[in-house]
Amino acid sequence: MSVRYLSCGDTAFTVEFGNEISPEINGKVMALHAEIGRAKAIGRLPGVVETVPTMRSLMVSYDPLATSRSKLEPEIEALIARGLPTGMAMRRVSIPCCYDDPEFAPDLAEVAKRTKKTTEQVIAGHLASPFKVYVLGFMPGLAYVAGLEPSLYLPRRSQPRVRVPRSSVAIAMDMTTIYPFESPGGWHLIGRTPLWMFDQRREQPVFLAPGDSLSFQRIDRKSFDRIARDVESGTFDWAKLVQSA
Repeated sequence: MSVRYLSCGDTAFTVEFGNEISPEINGKVMALHAEIGRAKAIGRLPGVVETVPTMRSLMVSYDPLATSRSKLEPEIEALIARGLPTGMAMRRVSIPCCYDDPEFAPDLAEVAKRTKKTTEQVIAGHLASPFKVYVLGFMPGLAYVAGLEPSLYLPRRSQPRVRVPRSSVAIAMDMTTIYPFESPGGWHLIGRTPLWMFDQRREQPVFLAPGDSLSFQRIDRKSFDRIARDVESGTFDWAKLVQSA
């Protein structure tokens, strides 16, 4: 396994597993993230403050008064050399999504035209894509989810929108995402979920997590409105969307 260690200032460094986005590389990142967490829990790796996974690397932040990169790097190398666990438990998450309302999917027709498909074929491709959550970033609760059907690959929009509605489902490149808040955005909007990806009323405000296996379930506008009311009132049963793999 080819691993690079790169400095991030004087209190952090990254452990880089490769130069591409792939389930295998991200799996190694998440496995090391978990192994360091377990080591910390039993009193090993003193001085490690936190680890932050990315798509292809893990940032290790440390207290420079308690340890140093020169001390931590050999210990992390030893963890990797012993073999990172595979087949880690993950969640299977199902996301309801309405593709049928033009208000929710303003770019669906354009995506169909540019990919030489019908709108139904675009929807079918999105529903069938084997999605995985790689990282969270940009804003609280926004997940970068790779695995989009290759025939739907498109670059970002040439003119980003100033305002993208909360819970919009969008695609760009080989990814999909769900906007947790109203914000600017340059991805293609093809649907909307009634779910909130970030809700501070929940015990865990961020719904998705790195490592989650993700699929979308098509719903109509009537179902969307019903679920949206439950989400807004705080009565929605989030547990029914999640299964352990």
